[in-house]
Amino acid sequence: MTNSLFACFFQEGKIKEMESARDYIAGIRAAVPVIIAVLPFGLLFGAVAVDNGFAVFEAVLMSAIVYAGASQMVGIELFGQEIAPWLIVFSIFAVNFRHVLYSAALGRRIADWSMPQKAIGLFLLTDPQFADTERRGEQGKSVTFQWYIGMGTALYLTWVGTSWIGAVFGKIALENRGLDVGFLLPIYFLGLVMSFRGRSLWAPVVAVSGAVSIVAYLLIGPPWHVSLGALAGVALAAAVANPSPPQELD
Repeated sequence: MTNSLFACFFQEGKIKEMESARDYIAGIRAAVPVIIAVLPFGLLFGAVAVDNGFAVFEAVLMSAIVYAGASQMVGIELFGQEIAPWLIVFSIFAVNFRHVLYSAALGRRIADWSMPQKAIGLFLLTDPQFADTERRGEQGKSVTFQWYIGMGTALYLTWVGTSWIGAVFGKIALENRGLDVGFLLPIYFLGLVMSFRGRSLWAPVVAVSGAVSIVAYLLIGPPWHVSLGALAGVALAAAVANPSPPQELD
C-alpha cells in the first residue's frame, strides 16, 4: 500500500515537471517572432547610448534594470541636455504609462501566482508579453508562470545581450542606422492587434485609439501620443461596456 502511494505521488510529480517544462518551452517559442523584430532595436540602443557618452557597462546596466526600450531611448536623448530631472522622469513616465493599464488587465490572468512570481512577472511585462498573454487567455489556455517566464526571460536576455553587442560595436550599428529595419516591430504589433479582432467593440476602439494617437502626435508630439491614444481607447471601451448585472442572493 505504501509503495503504491509513493509511486502515485512520484508519477504525479513527474507529470507536473513535464507540464512545467512543456509550458516553459512554449513560452520560449512564443518569444521567437518578437526576438527577430527586437534585435535591431537592441543593437541600436547600445550604439546610441555609447554615442551619447555612456560606458558599455552603463548601457548594459540600464537595459538590465530599466528594461523598457522606448523609455531608455527617451532617457539617453534627454540626459545630455540641460533639462530639469523631473521633466526627464515625467517624460519617461508618459512613455511607460500604458504599463499601468497592462498590469491592471493582467491581474486577472495571474491571480493564482505567488507574490514573488507576480513581482517577477510585472518586471518582465512588455508590450508583446502582455499581448501574447492576453491572446493565450482568450484561447482558453492557462497562463502559467512557467510559460510566462519562458517568454519573458527569452526577451529579457535578448534585449540585454543585444544592448551589449550594440554598445561594443556601436560604430558599426550607427553606420547602418539607415537600414530599413524599423518596419519589423510595427508589423508584429499590427498582427497582435488584428488577433483580437474577434472581441466586441474591437473596430471602434482601435479606430478611436488610432485617431487620437495620430492627432496627439501631430499636435503634441511623442511620446504623449502613445499614452493618449491608449487612454482614448480605454475610455471608449469603458463608456460603452455593458457589464453583467450583479446576481441577487436567494
